[in-house]
Amino acid sequence: MGDFVSPHIHFYFPTAPLRPYTPLKGEASNVWFDRLSITPDVPEHDESLAEIGEEVKLLVNNIVNSGVPLNRIIIGGFSMGGALALHSAFRFTPGLAGVFTLSSFLNKNSAVYSGLKSETTPLYMAHGERDTMVPISWGKKTFEELSKLNVKGEFIPLVYTLHELKTGELQGLFKWINQLLPPLETDSEN
Repeated sequence: MGDFVSPHIHFYFPTAPLRPYTPLKGEASNVWFDRLSITPDVPEHDESLAEIGEEVKLLVNNIVNSGVPLNRIIIGGFSMGGALALHSAFRFTPGLAGVFTLSSFLNKNSAVYSGLKSETTPLYMAHGERDTMVPISWGKKTFEELSKLNVKGEFIPLVYTLHELKTGELQGLFKWINQLLPPLETDSEN
C-alpha cells in the first residue's frame, strides 16, 4: 500500500476518546460518540455528538490556522468515524473540500438531514456488500437520503468485503482524494 503517499497532502489520524458506550452496557470504549444501539432505528445521542463536534471543529480550525484553507481539507472515517465525518462536513464545519465514509451510516432521523449546512461538499461512500455489523442497506439509505438533499457523490459497493478495510478500497479512496486535492503550484515549488 505504498501508494498512500502524496507530498502535498498531510494526513491526520485522530483516535476516538475513551467514553462509556451504551451498546457495551456502559463499558468504556474508544468511540467518537455514544449510540443507544447499533442500528439506524434509534435516535442519535445528541449530547455526545455535540461534544465531539466541538473537538472536530477545534482540530479543523487548528489546521486552517496553520495555513491550510478549509476548501483543501477532506474529512472522513471508517464505521462510526464515517458517521462523525458526515456530521462534521454537513453540520459542524461546512465548506470542506470533501467527505468520505467507509462502512458507515446515519440514523433515520439524523440531525444531518435536518441541519444540512452545505450540500456542495462532495461525498464518497464505500461499503462492504457482506458487512454484517453495518449492513450495506444502511449505508445505501444514508446515501439516498443525502442525495435527496442535493448532496453529490458516489456510493461504491465492495464485493467480498465485511466490516473491514481492504487495499482496493483504500486505493479507490486515495484516487478520489487526489482528484479533489491536486497539487497547487505552490505545492510543487516546496
